Amino acid sequence: MKLLIIYMDKFSYKTTTKTLESFADDRRTESFDNVLVGFIQAEKEDEEEVNKKVKKLIKSLKWAAGKNKTKRIILHSFAHLSKSKADPKIAQEILNKAKERLENVGYEVHQTPFGYFLDLNVSAPGLSTARIFQDL
Repeated sequence: MKLLIIYMDKFSYKTTTKTLESFADDRRTESFDNVLVGFIQAEKEDEEEVNKKVKKLIKSLKWAAGKNKTKRIILHSFAHLSKSKADPKIAQEILNKAKERLENVGYEVHQTPFGYFLDLNVSAPGLSTARIFQDL
C-alpha cells in the first residue's frame, strides 16, 4: 500500500468522470477545513493481508492527524502512486474498514466517492508535517 498524506487548511472536490461503472453512482461536491487527506493506493499484494494493512494505515493517519492537530480525515482512493493495483472491491474494503475503525476512536472521517476522478481545490501550508509519503 502506498500512502500520501497531506494536511490541508482547505480541501474541496467535485466528482467529474466515473471510472468504475460497476460501483454506485455518487456524484457530489464537498468542502472541508483543517483536514488531513490520505491519498491511498491499495496494491495487489495487499489483497492477502487486508487487516494488517488497515492497521498500518490507521496508525499512520492517526500519527499525522496528531502532528497537524486535527481530528478530521478524508480517505481518497488514489491509484496513481504505484503500478500495482489491488482489485477495486478490495481497495474499497480497506477504505471502509479504516473509516469505521477511525470513527470508533473519535475521528471525523469522510471518503471521496470511489471510482471517480475529482476536480480538486487545495490549500496546504508549508509545514514539515503537512506532507508525508509512506510505503506500508
